[in-house]
Amino acid sequence: QVQLVESGGGLVQPGGSLRLSCVASGRIFSINDMGWYRQAPGKQRELVATITGGGSTNYVDSVKGRFTISRDNAKNTVYLQMNSLKPEDTAVYYCYADHDTGWTHFLYWGQGTQVSVSS
Repeated sequence: QVQLVESGGGLVQPGGSLRLSCVASGRIFSINDMGWYRQAPGKQRELVATITGGGSTNYVDSVKGRFTISRDNAKNTVYLQMNSLKPEDTAVYYCYADHDTGWTHFLYWGQGTQVSVSS
């Protein structure tokens, strides 16, 4: 069993910055992709950013140039640095990790952290 715990959400003014963290713990064999989704009220969950074990990244167009995803494999941690935040970035942000035991994969999710961008 693997647990993901997120932190770093909060209320920030437009143009501000936040850094989200997500730590995986438990009986970990290997983690492939990690990433972040978000879900705003009344909207579908949206993939924000992903990062492979080798460090390759992908972003949804709306956050390119503003958000940066990174990871520390030794700490089983993924980060999301969010700069130049906009009101439309307001959402609950969920991290995920693709856990690989060598014979099966399973996607684990964090509990979510609220990000609110408002003046």
